[in-house]
Amino acid sequence: MSNFKLFFFGLLMTTSFMFTSCTEDEPIDPTPETKDIVGTAMDAENLSILVEALTQAGLVSALQGDGPFTVFAPTNDAFQALLDSNPDWNSLSDIDNATLANVLKFHVVSGDVKSGDLTDSYVPTLAEGPNMESISLKVDVTGGVKFNGSATPITTDVETTNGTVHIIDQVMLPPSVVDIALNNDNFSILVSALTRDDLTIDYVSFLTGAGPFTVFAPTNDAFVALLDSNPDWSSLADIPVATLEAVLDYHVIGANVQSTQLSDNQEVMTVGGSMLTVDLSDGAKLETSSGQSVNIIITDVQGANGVVHAVDAVLIP
Repeated sequence: MSNFKLFFFGLLMTTSFMFTSCTEDEPIDPTPETKDIVGTAMDAENLSILVEALTQAGLVSALQGDGPFTVFAPTNDAFQALLDSNPDWNSLSDIDNATLANVLKFHVVSGDVKSGDLTDSYVPTLAEGPNMESISLKVDVTGGVKFNGSATPITTDVETTNGTVHIIDQVMLPPSVVDIALNNDNFSILVSALTRDDLTIDYVSFLTGAGPFTVFAPTNDAFVALLDSNPDWSSLADIPVATLEAVLDYHVIGANVQSTQLSDNQEVMTVGGSMLTVDLSDGAKLETSSGQSVNIIITDVQGANGVVHAVDAVLIP
């Protein structure tokens, strides 16, 4: 999983004209003046609300630092759409500064990343989740560039003295563990399982709560293999409710546990009350109470209320 880095602001480099004892017939030689990220944003009319937000959140001086930073800069229209999405928000001043600051930091990563450097990946931002862990930003380039599942670039590769700005069409909110699953097509069957309409537990409400959570998220291939293992199961609807809920409960821990906090033979309690055993003897695996040995294939996708690790099989208690 590649670690590249980014954060957000505006565009439009101003031009100053340098005159050198020219005559009427001599052309004027325009010389562009490159400014830092904040100065560049201040010169862009469509980024004025971003500048207001940075000022309110006390982040101006941070983005005037040496960096380098990569910033995904939402337009004025993007900020207006954010305010319109919440009836309690008529202006930026209605958003508390701590929330606003973390939202803004979610648009910034360390390093100078050009559009040609982007790959399908999760990258750490300056925003912080539980235990002050860096919240991950999902980058998709296959089939069109998207950030955080839905934000798209309007203008890319605006150079500044301390990094690069990419202008985007949405204000991106730090994702919950549910959002992480929703924003990744490889977890679509997991999402369907969590939202099955006959469940007695509202998993979406639970997993969008404060947490913190650790979710071991089975891929679509993992769920297909589960269905193939039982001739009576042609789809998720064929799995009894009690069975499915016990399985889903077995994939969640009530703490934010990053991969670096796992140790060999460590036992962890799931929210369903069953134990998982960590096996680090040959790669990262989970041993289930039913005798499975399941590979952890992606680690440390950090959200605002927990962390997600992808696994290659559905865990059976």
